[in-house]
This record gives sequence, structure tokens and C-alpha cells, in this order.
Amino acid sequence: MQNKILNMPMAYLATVSLSTVQAGGNLMNCTVTTLTPGGIGFTGTQPYVIMKHMRIGNALTTSAVTVSLYKGATISSVGGTQFAWNNVSLPAQGYLDWVGQERFDTADYLTGYASLVNSVVIEMNGEIGLA
Repeated sequence: MQNKILNMPMAYLATVSLSTVQAGGNLMNCTVTTLTPGGIGFTGTQPYVIMKHMRIGNALTTSAVTVSLYKGATISSVGGTQFAWNNVSLPAQGYLDWVGQERFDTADYLTGYASLVNSVVIEMNGEIGLA
């Protein structure tokens, strides 16, 4: 089978404090809850995602925002592996692009946090395939 283009809907990054980790920081995970065969001679397998492009944009007109993204094995991956924009200051009405090829398997979560609520929007696209 061939990978298919995957465009994920835009989402706000959650906020986080040093004492509280919000599960709302989960942006992407490709776990499928059922792999019931959908056809004769076909056995479903867990998908993977190849992240190719991410863009974060600061929707605020007057304030900079601090942003971090993590790749980890839990929904609340703060303190895990820094993935992109490690505590980067994003200027008011500014944006940043990440371009690459990073594979996310079923155990991998992409989480992201911003320093101000309803300030940073993320757009993501890549490919989805079956292992």
C-alpha cells in the first residue's frame, strides 16, 4: 500500500504551568482503537504518521508567546523529549515553520504548549501509512 496525504485541522496549543500538566496539550497520536478486518484477505495494522510540515502562528496582536513541542510516549509529555521550538519566543502576529520528516508510531504523542491561552495556532501536514 501507499502512504496517503494527511492534513490535520488547525488547533490551539494548550497552556501549561510548572505545577500543572494539562492533557489538552495532546496534538497528535495515530493509535487506532480497533483493527477489525474491513475486507477479505486484509488484516488491519496500526498506522504511522510522517510529519513533514508544521506552522505555528501567534494570533495575538500585541504579545509575544513562548512555545515548545514535545514527542513522547504519553499524552502529557512535558519534561519528555523536546521536539521543536524549545521554549522559543514567537512574536505578536508572527509565525514559525518546521520542515522535515519525523515518523510517529502508535506509542508517540505530539504535545505542545504555549505561555498564553488561545494565542498560538498550529497547522500540520504529512503522510499516513500502515506498518
